Amino acid sequence: MRTAEIIRKTAETDITLELSLDGSGIADVKTGCGFLDHMLTLLASHGNFDLKVRCQGDTDVDFHHSVEDVGICLGQAFAKAIGEAKGITRYGSMLLPMDEALILCAVDISGREHLSFGLNIPAEKIGEFDTELAEEFFCALVRHAKICLHLQQLAGKNSHHLIEGAFKAFAHAMETAVRIDTEHAQKIPSSKGMLL
Repeated sequence: MRTAEIIRKTAETDITLELSLDGSGIADVKTGCGFLDHMLTLLASHGNFDLKVRCQGDTDVDFHHSVEDVGICLGQAFAKAIGEAKGITRYGSMLLPMDEALILCAVDISGREHLSFGLNIPAEKIGEFDTELAEEFFCALVRHAKICLHLQQLAGKNSHHLIEGAFKAFAHAMETAVRIDTEHAQKIPSSKGMLL
């Protein structure tokens, strides 16, 4: 089973996260930030990942530490569950429409972290959520999952649609990238014989 459990405790957050790559889209998420809960639930559902998250953070300050640290934990969980990446497809992409928004996402499970975040989000907040934290979340995830991720906005003006589209597109692209290629199940998908 390709699963991972991550526990992270700092002076700012206390997080437990469980991930299964070969799940059925079941999410049980409580981060203290309703918008982040919504996005992680969508990520699990659209990626067919099973995801459980518990986060107690210093939300009396703001949501920054909780969002970033959950991104760190999810990135670590993806890296741990993928392991040496034997048999994975490695690449995944998705062109996802959400009403007026159109998001392009491409993922390479390369062992090298890189984020290209091309969303122009017009609103500063969605409810109490600072929209700039969407980039912080993906930056933390990419750094700790050691993946290359491109998120580009091709159309759109509604901030909620843009961020939700990004999470859904990432989920679909990541599901493809981690999928086992049954014809090459023992092969590491690199001519070098290893990723990195």
